[in-house]
Formats: sequence, C-alpha cells, structure tokens
Amino acid sequence: MRIGVDTGGTFTDCVVFDGAAVRVIKVFTNPSDPATASLEGTRRLAGRKIAEPLTLVHGTTAGTNTVLERRGARVALLTTVGFEDLIEIGRQNRPRLYDFNVERDPPLVPRGLRWGVNERTAADGSILQRPTAAEIKRLLALVKRSGAEAVAICFLFAFANPANERAVARAVRRLGLPVSISHEILPEFREYERLSTVVLNAYLVPRVGRYLDRLRQEARRSFRAPQNAAGAKDTRGAAQVFVMQSSGGITTAERAAREPVRTILSGPAGGVVSARWLADQLGIRRAISFDMGGTSTDVCLLDGPPQMTRETTLGGLPVAVPVLDVHSVGAGGGSLARFDAGGALQVGPESAGAVPGPACYARGGTQPTVTDAHLVLGRLDPEHFLGGEFRLDERAARESVDAFLRAQRRRRKSGERKEPSAVDLARGIVAVANANMEKALRVISVERGHDPRDFSLISFGGAGGLHACDLAHALRLAQVVVPPNPGTFSALGVLLSDIVKDVSQSVLLPVPAGGGRKQSQPRKRFLASLEERFARLERQARAELRRDKLPAESASAIRSLDVRYVGQSYELTVAFTARFQEEFHRAHERAYGYADSGRAMEVINLRLRLLIRTLKPPVRRSKGIGRGDLRNATIRQKTVWFENRSHWTPVYDRARLAPGNRFRGPAVVVEYSSTTVVPPDCVCRVDEYLNLVLTQHAR
Repeated sequence: MRIGVDTGGTFTDCVVFDGAAVRVIKVFTNPSDPATASLEGTRRLAGRKIAEPLTLVHGTTAGTNTVLERRGARVALLTTVGFEDLIEIGRQNRPRLYDFNVERDPPLVPRGLRWGVNERTAADGSILQRPTAAEIKRLLALVKRSGAEAVAICFLFAFANPANERAVARAVRRLGLPVSISHEILPEFREYERLSTVVLNAYLVPRVGRYLDRLRQEARRSFRAPQNAAGAKDTRGAAQVFVMQSSGGITTAERAAREPVRTILSGPAGGVVSARWLADQLGIRRAISFDMGGTSTDVCLLDGPPQMTRETTLGGLPVAVPVLDVHSVGAGGGSLARFDAGGALQVGPESAGAVPGPACYARGGTQPTVTDAHLVLGRLDPEHFLGGEFRLDERAARESVDAFLRAQRRRRKSGERKEPSAVDLARGIVAVANANMEKALRVISVERGHDPRDFSLISFGGAGGLHACDLAHALRLAQVVVPPNPGTFSALGVLLSDIVKDVSQSVLLPVPAGGGRKQSQPRKRFLASLEERFARLERQARAELRRDKLPAESASAIRSLDVRYVGQSYELTVAFTARFQEEFHRAHERAYGYADSGRAMEVINLRLRLLIRTLKPPVRRSKGIGRGDLRNATIRQKTVWFENRSHWTPVYDRARLAPGNRFRGPAVVVEYSSTTVVPPDCVCRVDEYLNLVLTQHAR
C-alpha cells in the first residue's frame, strides 16, 4: 500500500494506491503541527490494521515556511578567513535599481556567528594551507560558546578539493550539532550561491529534521504490522516514509532530514510530475500545469520533459540545488481581498490559510477571500463542498463581503462614485485574482518566446477549475484538461514520482577544438576523461543510495553537462553524448537566437541523476464511449454570475458523468475535491479517461 500526502496551506491532500484502485481524501491542515493532518488522512485512507507494508510519500511545505517565516535554527558559519561577510555582500545586482530606500533582509547568520578559518585551497584543488590543531580547537570553543543549533561549513574552492572541509567537519561533529558541508550539499563553483545554499540547509536541518523524525516515528507506530503467532512483530510491515524533492523525485525521510534544502518546492513539484504524466497519457506534448490551491498558484511550462533550474530564490536567498522550473504567485482560494492606499482592489498574497480560513468555512474568518467571492457568485455549491462532508456558509460569505464594502465606504466620501454591490465586489475579486494568475502564465510562456495557443492548460488544485476557462480564454490556450480528483492531483504526483539521486561536480574544462563525425585524438581523450569522471561520480552516488538502504543496482543513470562559450557567465545543460557540442549550439540558438560554431567552449559541471522506478497506479481507460443521459448527472439548477450578468445554470455531479458526455456552458461540475466552472462560451466533454476537456466554441 502506497499513500501520497501533499501538505498545503489550507488542506492536506492524501491519495492511496493499494494495488487495485486510487482513493483520495482531504483534511484541514494544522499550521502549528502539519504532521497531524498527514497522519489523520493516512489513517482514514489506510485503516489502523495493515496486512502489507505501507509506504508514505510526503510532499511538505515545512522547509518553505521555515524560511519565509524566518523561524529556522541559530546557525554558526565557518568559512575561509576573509570571506566571513560574503553572505551579506551577495551579488552586485539590485532588484530595484532606482529605489533609494531599499531595506535588505538581514542574513540568516548574524556577524557574531561567522568565523574565518585560516585555511586555503587553490582553484586547481591544491592545498595551500591546512587548518592547524590549535585553529580547530579555537573554532570548537567559539561554536560551543555561541549557542549555535547547527553549523555550516563552506571553504573557498572546496568543490575542487574538500580535504580542509572534511578535517574541520570531523572535529565540529564532536559537539553533537548537525553539520552542513558545502562539498556534500553543492560541490559546484560560484562561491556566493554555494555558501547561501549550505547556510540555508543548516538553517532548516533542526526544525525540518524534527518534523520528519516525528512523522516517521508516528507512521511506524500507527501503522505497524500485526504480531505473528509467536508474538513477534513482522518488520516487513513497518511503514516507510519518503519525501518529495524539488527536483521532481523522492528520497528517504532520513536523507531529506539531512538535506532539507532539496525539499523547498516539494509540493509544487508533485503537481508538475502528475501534469506531465497526464499529458503523456493523452498524447499532449506541450502543456502548462496550473495548480491553484488555497494559498498560492504554481504554474510550469511543459514542452517535453519538465525543465530544471538552479537559479531559484526563496525569501530573497539564492538556492542552487536543482528544482523544477515552477513559477508561483500568491493567489489561491484563501487569498484575502483588500483595498490599497489609493482605493484599488488587491487580492493576495496574504491568505486566510486553514485557520481561520475563508469566511464561508465558519471557522473565525471575517475578511472576504476568493472562495467567498465564488460562493457569492453562485459558482460554488454550498451543499457539495468536499462531497457534502463540509457545508459552506453562504450567509457568512455574503456578510464578509458586505462588511468589507461598508468599511470601504467609510474611508471615502459618500457619493464620490457609484456604490458597488456585493456581486460587483465578488466579480472584482475574481477578476483581480485572474489578472495575477494570467501574469504568471505569461511569464513562463509569452515572455520566454512561446505561443500560448500551442499549449493545453492542465488545471488542478482545489480552486483550479474555478478559473481555468477564464485564463485559457485570456491567453487563447488550445484547451483545458481537468483530471479526475483535481484537488488531490499534486498528491497523486508525489505518489507517481520515482526515487531520484542528483549529484554534480564542477570541473571547468576547456573543450578541444573539432567535432562532427570524425573525432580528433585530443577530443577522444577528452571524452574518455569525462567518462572516467562520470564513473567516479556514479560510484559515489550508488554508494550513497546503498547507505540509504535503496536498491542502487536497479538505478538507471542519466548524464548531462553544463556547457558555455568561453567568456560567458552562464551555461546551458545538454545531454552527455559524443556529439554534445552540436547539441549545445542548437540549445544556444533556441535560448538566445544565435550560435557560434567556431567559438571555443568549456564544460563547467558534470551532472548525474540516478533514477529508481516506482510502482505506478493503473491507467483505466473506458472501452466504449457513449453519450449518457445528462439528466442522470444533473443535481439542480441555480443562478450563477458570469461576467456582468446572471445565468440559469445546471449543476452536474461529476461522478455521474460518463465518457462521451458533452455539454455547453454555462454549467458547474461539482465533485469531492474541487469544482469546475464552464462559462457560457465553452464546451465541455468527458474523454475516455474521465478527464473534463474544455474548449471555447465558435460564436
């Protein structure tokens, strides 16, 4: 039995695959202790008695929230003498060039906890100065007196030779503190990004480690195997816990606790994995994943395999580990509406979260949210939220909107302009939220040279179906695909993910001239040297998999290179083959519009991914597609607002829709985990996989 869990800001989504079928459940997230919701959902899906081993695969926001809330550990930083202030200096680029009043956030490590070490490694890896025993003793005393909860070690050029880092780390570990070392976390050049990443890892280890340890222990205690006739426990039934990484693969909870920086985009990565899986299933090459939850919206462009980036930031801090190229905005079902100082309506990024939640949840929320606006407009059906398990309070939603309007009227002169109604404000809230999400979609498509008309929008998340058609219309996307159980689709992606081990190594090697079919001797020797380096990297990575008690022998290896023209500051990643130069020229032309085949190039980093396939749920396809009677799926008729007028609209139960069903909007389709709105200018059909496929019909 395998259970996928995705912890969001409002709901924790759980999906179980027991070898025969997929079942889902949503429970409210407990912000003060997210593990409780994960365990509650797991218990409700799996039951207390388990006759077979259970695997819990977890997408978590623990790392992200820790950084954004600045509630991490007290970190001591040991770095090469003279570089103690690098974490504060950063790079010369200024995000707001003409703002003279910029106030930068303080670094994660204050000046009093940063110490320089008298050591030096040259750029070629030769050791120029080793830390002495007296130096190490001095450092241990300083760290011990500082009250640090974790230690980060990052020496200059340690990626070329980590001997000095290892010597200091061996001594520091005697203090019993978690130690993060740059050559283990990120053995790559660019000292500021490497330093920031290792400090961030140390900042997260104590809190995320405690969270994952508790989750692992509670899972094993709650879901242990029954005793045999002799009274002994069957250890095969003990629960295993895996954690989703930002790179789109899973790892053991123990590894994630040691390297939590690799989990900062854990939840959104699950949505991308499931979107690519669905697109492949439907034969869609070009797609955009659109994941709208309670707190944020995450979008990712999928033109083939999901793209990686190593230039992401979190809370203004660079993170150089590989992550899926996801763009996030603070727009979700729980996003709060407000008026700014100029009287303009704003939505988000602040969210009502799970506590108190939107006003219609009747859990103490009073400020209107996007969810409340949809309820006022009739787009949400109060009696069919979460399959009828949780009834929305329509009166509370309308009262929150009315109170919001009264407060705004008091702020400005009476009669200054036409007084808006509750419906007007609700329409405005939805429109502003749409504008925020449309901008995010344009960032990953139009601004990167892609024509949105070539892409399908794969919409999921609890609130995705409420906005997908509006956004597709604005960007003229080809179609919208809403999968079954869209509100738990990211949790399904967590469950679909393979076990992944990503490793890298900076090499900074000039590429010999020549290429094509006929290889020169220098080029052959160069390729052979890269093969040897990859082989060493692979042996180390497989050894780490074995230490994590994973089947390293069954892992497949994917090799790639970071390459650039000599003199460039940034590189492109291409697959490692004998003809990688030609592939780099093509990639450079796609990215920048030109290529220079006569220009010298260099290999910057080696990248290796080890991948262990996991069991996937079965894909159920209907054998025959008919045209079932829509009257069987109709729950009721109601008034729903679209744009500036109301429409008499049918509400359909998705569970009763059959493959081949086709209907025009306006319509509302309700199901356990989400609601899909079909505007008047759209057509919805149910395909052979029970996906809702929405297109705009010709006028």
